Amino acid sequence: MTGDTQLLKGVLPMLVLGALRARGESYGYELVTTLRQAGLDGLTTGTLYPVLNRLERDGWVSSRLVASAAGPARKYYTPTDSGAAELARAHGAWLDLADVVVGLLGARADDEPAAR
Repeated sequence: MTGDTQLLKGVLPMLVLGALRARGESYGYELVTTLRQAGLDGLTTGTLYPVLNRLERDGWVSSRLVASAAGPARKYYTPTDSGAAELARAHGAWLDLADVVVGLLGARADDEPAAR
């Protein structure tokens, strides 16, 4: 997914929480790699780190520094209980919105027969 940056901005916190839930504890660049492999090709650390900071400020992730033999310490993130609750809420809201979008727009544009 390389599409709309505003759409990505709106769902990225949910996707980060989901990736952390799936992977467990992870550091920033590892999360970027995970999310890129999932299809967010254009995601950069410059986009991800502000999201991680906001998730931590909101209490939805916690972090800890871990020394690294290959350079500076890495900051590892893990979802909190309130982060898991927020993920469940956001996921439900996303599914509700997706139902509305599909209801209004129908199938994906690339699934429709070409206009003649």
